[in-house]
Amino acid sequence: MPWKETSVLEERLRFVARLLEGESMSEVCRAFGISRKTGYKIFNRYKDDGVEALTDRSRRPVRYANQLPDPIEAMIVRLKKEKPHWGARKIRELLVKRLAGDVRIPAKSTVHAVLDRHGLVRQARKRNRANKAVGTHLSQALEPNDLWCADFKGEFKLGNGRYCYPLTITDQASRYLLCCEAFESTREQGVFEAFRRVFAERGLPAAIRSDNGLPFASPNGLYNLSKLSVWWLRLGIGLERIRPGRPQQNGRHERMHLTLKREATRPPGKNILQQQARFDEFVRQFNDERPHEALKMKTPSDIFTASTRPYTGLPEIDYPFHDREALVTNCGRLCIYRKKINISTVLAGQKLGIREVDEGIWLVSFMHYDLGYIDLEQRTLQTIDNPFGTRLSPMS
Repeated sequence: MPWKETSVLEERLRFVARLLEGESMSEVCRAFGISRKTGYKIFNRYKDDGVEALTDRSRRPVRYANQLPDPIEAMIVRLKKEKPHWGARKIRELLVKRLAGDVRIPAKSTVHAVLDRHGLVRQARKRNRANKAVGTHLSQALEPNDLWCADFKGEFKLGNGRYCYPLTITDQASRYLLCCEAFESTREQGVFEAFRRVFAERGLPAAIRSDNGLPFASPNGLYNLSKLSVWWLRLGIGLERIRPGRPQQNGRHERMHLTLKREATRPPGKNILQQQARFDEFVRQFNDERPHEALKMKTPSDIFTASTRPYTGLPEIDYPFHDREALVTNCGRLCIYRKKINISTVLAGQKLGIREVDEGIWLVSFMHYDLGYIDLEQRTLQTIDNPFGTRLSPMS
């Protein structure tokens, strides 16, 4: 959440106003940090439709390429109830005969996913629908390291004109500030290193709460996973995500940000090193000197203790109840039986378990989370209800 309180509409209005005052497109685009292509797009929208055209347009697609028509899905469910002992393969063949070439027939994996969603697959687990960023169940931490909270506090400008992006990590129960590190960007690699240092020093928490933005989550990743959150899962750390647009669900962490802003950024440091020195002093005072009313006037250092789960690197994954294991390639694919199936690049290098659940239908799992079904003939992954949409239990 940026500290500069301005809306996209206000910025676009300022942008258009400067163009109308006679400034050149190149100069104004440079001032706002956007490309000339984007600048002309904004200005042309204004000329065509006026001020209303400067508001954000819906990003919802006109159509969903893989969305199954409701009548087809209803027919699949009805056929399964007529033939309760038939699997997805036979149901699909019956569907072919009933429709007789009128519409495109869904793949076997799609039929199986529909049956699973309606609870018509034997021994199928019930899952919550969470295929988009809707947040998870949020726990209330009772002890230190039950739950850590992480966020990138919005950028602010340093004395040298460069921007600073503070990464902050707190322990919810004790309010202990585990990390406040100044970054020049929100790139994933630096965040990995910061968490690795904190894990090595403080151990592993049971869960981490974050928002749904990068690098903690990925809007384009499978089930909104990012490489960082996949790494957390491998370490046995559960994921908690607040609902989009609800920063109050991470209220304790946001309250710390207000104190951080007031005491460590006004005025800002001249450069990133000077600002980091100010952050280090703030962390010391916040943890060791500043009493907290919620802690009965104790300091976070009086409450916090290191985790009993040491960081020792990534544990091995095995799948004793699956038919075989397969490694996701760097380009995010599974290569099995001389066929390539796209999974997700966020899982590159991870070992998945594969189990045949119906004739030609294979269930794909990551650790103890089911990702979906693959049909080797169609060479596609049919996703199911988001297995990461509820609070995840850490590995034992």
